[in-house]
Amino acid sequence: MANQSGDAGGFTVKLARSGKEVFVPEGGSILYALLEEDVQVPFACGVGICGACWQRTVSGRPDHRDFCLSDEERERGAVMICCAGSLTPTLELDL
Repeated sequence: MANQSGDAGGFTVKLARSGKEVFVPEGGSILYALLEEDVQVPFACGVGICGACWQRTVSGRPDHRDFCLSDEERERGAVMICCAGSLTPTLELDL
């Protein structure tokens, strides 16, 4: 089965507060791509169960792969950046 996610080939994460853009390669993690670029963000488990890496989506559509967010939280823009992908070419975060 082909990958249905928009992150096939990678995607860009835009940081709304700084305007910085970071490329997340296919199969990569938003969290680790940000850390590679010296963007300090909180995290703990790295697999989407603890909630420590919670961020708010400004635009774009996350591909949620966590185990802790409710449907309501997802609808309000919450995303766990350790494991989420993107269903759009660019995902903008409130960072």
